[in-house]
Amino acid sequence: MGDILSTQELIKLCCMIAALLISIIGHEIMHGLVAYHYGDSSAKDAKRLSPNPLRHIDLFGSIILPGVLYLTQAPFLFGWAKPVPVDIEHIIRTRGFSAATGVALAGVAYNLALAFACSLVLTSGIIELDSNAGAIATLLLLYLVQYNILLFVFNLLPIPPLDGSRALLFVALKFGWLKLARLLESIAPFGIFIIFVLLFIPGLSRILFYPVTMLLQFLLG
Repeated sequence: MGDILSTQELIKLCCMIAALLISIIGHEIMHGLVAYHYGDSSAKDAKRLSPNPLRHIDLFGSIILPGVLYLTQAPFLFGWAKPVPVDIEHIIRTRGFSAATGVALAGVAYNLALAFACSLVLTSGIIELDSNAGAIATLLLLYLVQYNILLFVFNLLPIPPLDGSRALLFVALKFGWLKLARLLESIAPFGIFIIFVLLFIPGLSRILFYPVTMLLQFLLG
C-alpha cells in the first residue's frame, strides 16, 4: 500500500470501517435492548443503548485489530465492540433461562437479520450501479452482508465466551443437562486460547467457517 491512499482505496476503507462498526455495535446494542426488555436496565443506565460509536469502541477490537488486518491485506476486517453490561443473574432469577438465552442470541439475531435485509436490497435491483452513489452503496451493502454473516457464524461457536456457548449453557441449565453445563464452565478460562488456535490452524478454520461461504453464496448468489 502506498503512502497515500487513492480515492478508490479510501472509499473502500471507509465502507469497510462503516460496515464493521454498524455490525459490531448493533450486535452489542441488541444484547442490551433484549436485556432491557426482560427488566435489566444495566445497559440503559450506562448509556450503552446509544448508537454513538464512541460509547462502544474497544481500543483493540474496534481499532487495532481491524487496522492490522487492513494493513496486512487480509481478505476481510474483523473486530468487536465493548460488551454492553448485562445483569444476567437478575434476568435468570426474574425471567428464567429462556430469557437469558434470548439475551445471549440477540446479537447474532441482529447480524443475521441485517445480512438478509442488505442482501434483499442488493438483489432487488433498486440501486443504480451507474452512479457513484450507487456503486458506494453497493460496496457498503456487500461488506455489511459479509461481516454480519461472519459475525453470525463466529459468535454461534459453542466456545466461551462467545454467544453460542452462553446460549448453550442457559439451555443446558434449563433442561438439567448438568454435565454439559459443567463442561462449558470448565473450559471457560481457556476459551480465548481455544478460539485463537482454531482460527490459526488453516484446515480447522476452513471447516469452522464453511457455513460462512455457504450462507454468502445463498444470499449473494
